[in-house]
Amino acid sequence: MPAFDAAIFDLDGLLIDTERLAIDAGHDTLKTMGWPQPDGLFHRLTGKDQTTGLGILAAHFGPAFPVHEFGGNWNQRFADMLEDGIPLRPGAITLLDQLLQIGLPRAVATSSQRSTAERKLRITGLDRYFTTIVSVNCITNPKPAPDPYLEAARRLGANPARCVAFEDSDTGAEAAHRAAMRVVQVPDMLATTGPYAHHLADDLLSGARMAGLI
Repeated sequence: MPAFDAAIFDLDGLLIDTERLAIDAGHDTLKTMGWPQPDGLFHRLTGKDQTTGLGILAAHFGPAFPVHEFGGNWNQRFADMLEDGIPLRPGAITLLDQLLQIGLPRAVATSSQRSTAERKLRITGLDRYFTTIVSVNCITNPKPAPDPYLEAARRLGANPARCVAFEDSDTGAEAAHRAAMRVVQVPDMLATTGPYAHHLADDLLSGARMAGLI
């Protein structure tokens, strides 16, 4: 019997190298709007949905911060940067090709908005690997709640305990862990000890091998 019934992937910072783009877009937006650019502030948003992230920024800058205006400008700046291309994380295509060949069901569970996630997948060509996409629009409670992963498993018709989840952030890894999945964590922007991971790996392929997926 196969080791797993399905593989579920985070998107940003895991399959695609967008976290750096998002941080650069955030700093550009702050500068354009005349606000300071504190070091490390945007790193605290890694793995979090936009509503939570904007809340963190509002708490940091105080009540005078135009959070909704900033959010709209940040989104536009990030969208413009995506048009220049989105780098893939090492091993992404190789791993997805192998899973496609063996016919293992796959899904994306992301904290991005659905339209943004679909755009990223289309730009990178990763849309050919996924027909099941669970975005922040699809669930009530975002990561680190288990809802995105549980919904992805439900849509795939898979038992969560028979799913392997791939994440880069502690926030996402906690969500997958709480969904009772086998968690492979491949850190991106932030170093971690992997408190919620079963396997902490340097890259996607190494993590897949550790989990016995390939």
